[in-house]
Amino acid sequence: MWNYSEKVFDHFMNPRNVGEIENPDGVGEVGSMACGDALRLSFKLDDQARIAECRFQTFGCGSAIASSSVLTEMVKGKTLEEAARITNEDIADALDGLPREKMHCSVMGREALEAAMIDYYKRLGKGVPCDLLHRETILCHCLQVSKDTVRQAILDHRLQEIEDVTHYTKAGGGCTDCHHDIADMLRDCWDQIERGEAPPPKGLVELTELSPATPAPATEEDPRAARIRELLEEDIAPALRNDGGDIEFVRMQGDSVFVRLTGACAACRASDATIKGYVESRLHEFVDEKLEVIEVNS
Repeated sequence: MWNYSEKVFDHFMNPRNVGEIENPDGVGEVGSMACGDALRLSFKLDDQARIAECRFQTFGCGSAIASSSVLTEMVKGKTLEEAARITNEDIADALDGLPREKMHCSVMGREALEAAMIDYYKRLGKGVPCDLLHRETILCHCLQVSKDTVRQAILDHRLQEIEDVTHYTKAGGGCTDCHHDIADMLRDCWDQIERGEAPPPKGLVELTELSPATPAPATEEDPRAARIRELLEEDIAPALRNDGGDIEFVRMQGDSVFVRLTGACAACRASDATIKGYVESRLHEFVDEKLEVIEVNS
């Protein structure tokens, strides 16, 4: 039986800010109804660009409800830059702690907030600030957990078992196909820790001997990414360079392609037209019409 704090019980029994916002400025959705927890978070800004209202809907356990509830309270009155600095540990601390088996609930809340802020910048047609793009290569496809999230959890909490990683991030809690990749990442992180190259842990955890595991196969990149890079470098970038600009491939996440405009293009008022009217249309024509191009600010 897990021990929950009074704050967890309070936010579970009396959740704050449940529901949807009419005409929200940003909406983020994470998780999967098919694999377990799912969360939808939305916010609205006031005339000073601070979060005036934040609401959530979730399909999940009591910890998911409590984590989402307290997060919506934490972000009120903050700018997006201030809200972006909230970590999943901050969410757990605001609840006076969560059992290790439920730490993934705070991770899900943080990722929903990040997704909502990215949605806000996309709606404005502005570049997404780089510090919001924490997630990179997906490690657990069932639950959409990135390698970065898993690596950070291992280093922050000195995790040593796959089970611990699942408790903190939920990675590996679905089909288990990613267990070999998690074991490989555990070894890499502990090599870094033993060399003294890792930052100090954020909290104390009980350490057990790391069990050996089969080396992980290399994670395959989305096959479309190579074609996108080729098209950007050989077709799109030369055209932009003729006008003193340039474009860089940042990364790919699902059907979203993140790019950075540089040179004259970065300061051009028509950058949105360049992204949507030229770059995205070329990718639709030669790669996949489902792709969406998103500009990232330097």
